[in-house]
Amino acid sequence: MLLEALRAENFRNLRGMIISGPGLNILTGENGAGKTNWLEAIDVLARARSWRTVRLTEAVKFGEKEGFAAGTVRESPEITRQMRIVISGNTKTLAVNDKKETVQRYLGQLHAEIFSHDELDIVRGMPDARRRYLDAGIVSLHPPFVQVLSDYTRVIKQKNALLQRARDDEYSLDQTREALIPWNEQLVKLSAKIHRSRHRFVERVSEVLEKHLFSREELTIRYVSSLEGKGDMSDFTGLIAERLHLRVQAELSAGYSLIGPHRDDLELHFDGHDLRKFGSAGQQRSALILLKLANISVYNATRGEYPLFLIDDIDAELDYKRIGKLLDFLHGKTQTFVTTSKESFVQRFSSGAQIFHVTAGAAQMQ
Repeated sequence: MLLEALRAENFRNLRGMIISGPGLNILTGENGAGKTNWLEAIDVLARARSWRTVRLTEAVKFGEKEGFAAGTVRESPEITRQMRIVISGNTKTLAVNDKKETVQRYLGQLHAEIFSHDELDIVRGMPDARRRYLDAGIVSLHPPFVQVLSDYTRVIKQKNALLQRARDDEYSLDQTREALIPWNEQLVKLSAKIHRSRHRFVERVSEVLEKHLFSREELTIRYVSSLEGKGDMSDFTGLIAERLHLRVQAELSAGYSLIGPHRDDLELHFDGHDLRKFGSAGQQRSALILLKLANISVYNATRGEYPLFLIDDIDAELDYKRIGKLLDFLHGKTQTFVTTSKESFVQRFSSGAQIFHVTAGAAQMQ
């Protein structure tokens, strides 16, 4: 899978086109020139979402009504496709070969893994960042999973609204339990799918972790259900149904849902120590890279091709020793896009790379 060309207009400050190389692509230039914006455009084109914002409308150039990113993707020597995402207000329009597509059908046409400062929340932030990491990995392998997540979010919102209304209107416990039945029945089914998918994804990532790429320390991960210790985890469907029934009073008092995979987490340990609490900044960066590389390996094993790899401000996040090991590992596997403002990085790692100098949103090939 190769992104041969990328064009963007009114996407932040971007203008023009990039004709990218099959291996390492380096975007260099002054801070604020638009280097990261080009990576974001690739990310949005691939995933129909951005790692930088939850509101894509923020990516449209100020004063413009809409912006777009479009790309030529080569799947094989014989097969290419044109992808396009148009952002207009709060809506996004997705198209492949000029045909409008749903999100489910669009996802999977191009995939990109991202390493950036913001992504470090996965290893040092709150559980929701780690849940997003898991869910994004599953969607990359099985795009229809996005509908499961959407359905789950919808049901949780509906259930929370009902619980708040029940609390405010002083429903009895029996009234609340009766009103919750249809929502809890849906939650049981959706929660089981999410739990099973996340657990299996973590197993697959664990199997391919390059534990000693950067050091002798070993990274291990474990999916942690909020229902652990509450009953028989081997019968997850029965357990969550039981907990939903038992916790109605607590949920009524809280006014929101207390049971479900939206409260789960992913444990990360370096040599048995909690990475979030005790890991150094360098260890946390190394762990994130290892997770991303594992995602790439799982994707390749499943889809038979490699995704793109995007690394923002690479030499601000990694020292040159780690960068060298990382680029050696990626060589011959992924099409990689990195940004840097340092000429020393270009001089050291530019052999065989395609280099672009970015000025005021335009990328000029060197």
